[in-house]
Amino acid sequence: MRHFFLVVAAMLTLGLTFASGQDPDGNVVKVNTELASFEVTVSDKDGGPVRDLTASDFRIFEDGIERPLDFFAPLKKEDDGRPLAIVFALDVSGSMTAEELARLRQAMQGFIDKLRGYNSYLAITTFGMEVKTIQSFTNRPDKLDRTFSRLKADDDGLSTHAYDAVDDAIRMLRKKSPPKIQDQIPKRAVIVITDGFPVGDTVSPSTVIERANGFETSVYSVILPSFSHVQGTRNPLPTPLEASGLIQKTGGRSFYATDKNFDGLFKSLAEELTSSYAIAFYPREDHRSDGKFHEVKIETRRGLKIKQNRSGYLGKFN
Repeated sequence: MRHFFLVVAAMLTLGLTFASGQDPDGNVVKVNTELASFEVTVSDKDGGPVRDLTASDFRIFEDGIERPLDFFAPLKKEDDGRPLAIVFALDVSGSMTAEELARLRQAMQGFIDKLRGYNSYLAITTFGMEVKTIQSFTNRPDKLDRTFSRLKADDDGLSTHAYDAVDDAIRMLRKKSPPKIQDQIPKRAVIVITDGFPVGDTVSPSTVIERANGFETSVYSVILPSFSHVQGTRNPLPTPLEASGLIQKTGGRSFYATDKNFDGLFKSLAEELTSSYAIAFYPREDHRSDGKFHEVKIETRRGLKIKQNRSGYLGKFN
């Protein structure tokens, strides 16, 4: 542990960029961006989120070799706790019904209530034939409520630029997240609410996945009920959006709205987002600038189910 703090002190002297967090013993430290950082969510055997884990509950492997965990930060209900930055990307193409939109407004307002107490910032974009920002990052629920109340469908929309919308949201997270959260490692997420059938995009799914992994952003989807068809099975068939790998390869999850109620879905979404942990380690020195992809696997000592936002890192730190 003494070596850990000597490394941190040396990096402070060099004036490198830092992120706030805890070491494995719970001490608050600042660490260099040469860390390979990952976002993980943990669930029990029934799929329920698991909170209140500590650094000692996790193991991390780089190319199959166990490495020491150098950074750990859970999300907590604290005003100055680890930040949560979210962009809603809402499909307002002509395919959305007025009834869906009304129920969606109500459920999204309930989602904001679930985040009260967390150090959270949200932005809202809409998309159809083009992507528009209708609310920049804010932590004020009243602003978000007013924005939700102004949402309306685009009856003339002929395209659904879902990949473009997610790509824009990642860029927004990179460039416009509030300055006060830049000295920490926030939980970054894009929540895309859509029919799951992108049309007319200018950016490819693979490019969006690469950018999401590069900026440690998880993408979640909410599939609207008019399109999440159940065809003789309990579960909806995967939509093209899900089949692209965008959700799975960024550590996100798909949620399926029902005709009856959106509220339960957004409650589950809020629980998943807030049961998240940032975990990071210093890669081997010969890996940091070798230009190669290195596989990283994170496990719990208790055998719980883990979902991580990316499968490894590319050696381009220097």
